[in-house]
Amino acid sequence: MKKPCIHFVGIGGSGMSALAQMHAMDHGPATGSDRSFGQGGNAVLLVQLEALGVKIFPQDGSGVTPATDLVVLSTAVEESNADIAAARRLGISVMHRSEFLARYVAESRAIAVTGTSGKSTVAAMVFEILEEAGRSPSIITGGNLLKLQARGLFGNAFRGQSKLLVIEADESDGSLVNYHPAVGVFLNLTKDHKEVSAMKEILAKFRANVQTALINADDSNLKDLGASSTFGLDSGQVRAEAVRLGALESRFRIQSAEFVLPLPGSCNVANAVAAVAAAVNEGVSLSDCSRALASYQGVTRRFQSLGRSRGVEVVDDYAHNPAKVSAALAAAHLRAKRILAVYQCHGFAPTRLLKSDLIEAFAEGLGPEDRAWFPDIYYAGGTVVQDISSRDVAEPLRLRGKNAFHVPQRDAIAAQIAAQAREGDLVLVMGARDPSLTDFARQILQAL
Repeated sequence: MKKPCIHFVGIGGSGMSALAQMHAMDHGPATGSDRSFGQGGNAVLLVQLEALGVKIFPQDGSGVTPATDLVVLSTAVEESNADIAAARRLGISVMHRSEFLARYVAESRAIAVTGTSGKSTVAAMVFEILEEAGRSPSIITGGNLLKLQARGLFGNAFRGQSKLLVIEADESDGSLVNYHPAVGVFLNLTKDHKEVSAMKEILAKFRANVQTALINADDSNLKDLGASSTFGLDSGQVRAEAVRLGALESRFRIQSAEFVLPLPGSCNVANAVAAVAAAVNEGVSLSDCSRALASYQGVTRRFQSLGRSRGVEVVDDYAHNPAKVSAALAAAHLRAKRILAVYQCHGFAPTRLLKSDLIEAFAEGLGPEDRAWFPDIYYAGGTVVQDISSRDVAEPLRLRGKNAFHVPQRDAIAAQIAAQAREGDLVLVMGARDPSLTDFARQILQAL
C-alpha cells in the first residue's frame, strides 16, 4: 500500500517540525518548505529533517506536486502562500496543523498540556517521568528536550512503544479545540495571544473534549472549568509543600515524597507539580516521579544556561509574554544580584496587544541596577500592520526610572553588554519565534 506523501508548509515552526518528524518516523515520504530556510536560518533543523528523509523545497509551490497526498499548514501561513495556491490548483486537500495532530491524539492515550505558560516544560517533565517509569511514551511538543537531543534527535518529537502520547496543546490560535485527549492538564490562564475572556471560552470548549481534566487550583481563571483533579502550590489535591528556592535548584515535598528539581524559580516548582499530577494520574508512584525530576534535563531556551565568561552567566529563555517575563526575571534574581536583560518582541500584533502588560512586568521585575535592551520587533514576513515599535515598550520604562534602552540593531547590543557587564552579573536573553536568538545569546557570551 502506498505510503502517504505529505507536504508541510512552514515546516520550520516548532509545532510543524515536530509533526513532520513524527510522520517521517511513522510513514516515510514527506516534503516541506519554510521561509527561514530560504533565508539561511534554522540550519540544525534542516539537517535533522533531511536525515529523516524529509525533502525541503523553496516556498514557491514547487514542493506541491500531483504525487502530494495532503498539504498541512500552520496558522502563520497565509492563503496566498504559493504552496497553498499550488495545492488548490491541483485539487489537493489542505489541513491545519491542529487537525493533523488531532489524528495522533485520536489513536493514542494522549496527555494534552495547555495554558498560557509552562506547556513545553511540563510536557517534557511528564515525558521524562513516564520514560523513567518504563512506560515508553511518545511526545509531540514545541520545545526541544535536551534528553532527546542527547540521542541525536532534534528534540521536539519522539516515537515510543506504548499508546501514551504527551502533546503540547497550543492555545494561541484556539485550534486546540480539535483535540479530544484522554487527559488535559490546564496550567494557567493570563493575557497573551488573546484577552483572558476570549481564552476562557476556548479553554471551556477544549475542556468539553477532555475525559479527565487536571486543573491548577491556584489559578482563579480556571476555577469554572470543572476539574477531575487539582494541583497547585497553595492548594490542590497534588500540592507542593515546604518549598525552598535556590539559585540552581528547587526543593519541595509532595505528600511524603521529597523532590529536588535542578531548576530555579517557583514557576518551575509549579510546572513540576503539574507534571507529577499527570504522572500520578497514569499510575506512576511519587517515588518514580521524584527520581525522574531529580535528573530532569530540561528544554532548550527554557532558562537554559549557555555558559560563563569573565564571571558573567548567559541564560537563554523563551519568555515572551508578561507572565513569563516576570517568572524569568524572578528566577534570574535568585542567581545574580544584577540582571542584564535583552527582550526581543516577537511580532507586531502580540506587542500591540501586550504592550501595557509587558511594561508593567518589566517595571516590577527590573531592579534599580538591572538593565534591559529592546531590539527591533522580530518580523517573520507576511502581511501585518507595522504600527508599533519596541521603543514603545522601552521608553515608558525609561520614564519610570528603569535602565531601559531601545537599540534597533541587535548586534550592537552584544558590544554594549560586553562593555558594561561585571563579574556576578547574569545576562538574560528573552524572546520567541526567532530561531536565531540562541545564536545571538552565544554571540554575547563570545563578546564577553
